[in-house]
Amino acid sequence: MKNRNWKSRFRFLSGAVLFFLFLGCQSLQKDILLGGGETQQEMDALEELIVRLDAPESGGDREARARARRKAEELQSQTKPGGDHQALLAAWSGMLYILEGKPGEAQKEYRRSQAARPIKSAALTVLAARLEGDNHKKLSLIEDALAAEGPELPGGEGTDQGRLTIEKGRILFALNRFSEAVAAFDLAFSLLNGKPFYEETYRVIRNKAWELRDLVPGTADATVTIIGRGELRWLDLVELTKNETDLLRFLTAGRNWTGEEIFRRLLDRSFIPLSQDVELSQWPSTAPGPGEVVFRSGAAWFIWRLYAENRADKGLLSRYSSRYGAMPKPRSPVADLPLLSPFFDAILGCVESEFFSLPDGRNFFPAARVRGSEVLGALKKIAP
Repeated sequence: MKNRNWKSRFRFLSGAVLFFLFLGCQSLQKDILLGGGETQQEMDALEELIVRLDAPESGGDREARARARRKAEELQSQTKPGGDHQALLAAWSGMLYILEGKPGEAQKEYRRSQAARPIKSAALTVLAARLEGDNHKKLSLIEDALAAEGPELPGGEGTDQGRLTIEKGRILFALNRFSEAVAAFDLAFSLLNGKPFYEETYRVIRNKAWELRDLVPGTADATVTIIGRGELRWLDLVELTKNETDLLRFLTAGRNWTGEEIFRRLLDRSFIPLSQDVELSQWPSTAPGPGEVVFRSGAAWFIWRLYAENRADKGLLSRYSSRYGAMPKPRSPVADLPLLSPFFDAILGCVESEFFSLPDGRNFFPAARVRGSEVLGALKKIAP
């Protein structure tokens, strides 16, 4: 009797264990199909992989693109067809196709995402904007989505708004609306503070927008390109002056000379120094070329002579050396600028007139490479 009771209890316990194991397997399968916590983590990982590929320096990383594609295909095979997560996966997959240079495949994923979820997600709206060719239409798509009220997909409060605002910043940058782009990126970074890879990816373009923030919409693309570069050449400096001011009219008299011709004539008239070394005691025998990089010393020399020419006041070219040289104990007020340097008047004049600054309050750093935005700002200050 006791033996039969023991066997009955064993069969009951075994059945119960199998039943709960079955329920557990069903629950696990349901979590995978419907996008449980573990799958959401995988989707977040996919998002990070794709976002990081959007950085300019990551465009050629085939291995990273292949890794992201494998992850997308793996998740698509595990996730239940239809519904929010499948729609989101299709949208991210479409974005990845854009980065892979396959717009046709991206269009297919866009339609799949639309079919899976009638209400557009942020990821789908961004994909739609990337597929649109006109930047003004792209901006309208994003701004309409930001203005619309609707439920968020999983990812946290502010995440969808942050993704949309990142894209808004990118489009504003493409439209040369740089100050607005800076504001959009900064807002997006605060909305996406739980996803630091967004800021890590788009910080470079945000900083470029900051560098260009003083340019007005409609500025010539050539100017934007020059200032967007990390360094300024003499030919770039000539082109900036020619395109953005009338300060060279005294030389060109309205004639449409090339940048190279203007450079040569400016060199002949000593508007461009033969050397940019503030320590030199005599000029070298060879002249610089239009492709050489401009330092802060050279930029100050050029700006100060341009200022004196347009003010019709040649006395500016020796004002400071005469003043300081007449003192009982002559001493340069700028730590890294020798009193007897041929750059003394130009650098001191530019600092006193606030065309350029002393970055640390004491030194001019004459051998540092000058930024295009810094030079353009100086040119705008002296333009009539």
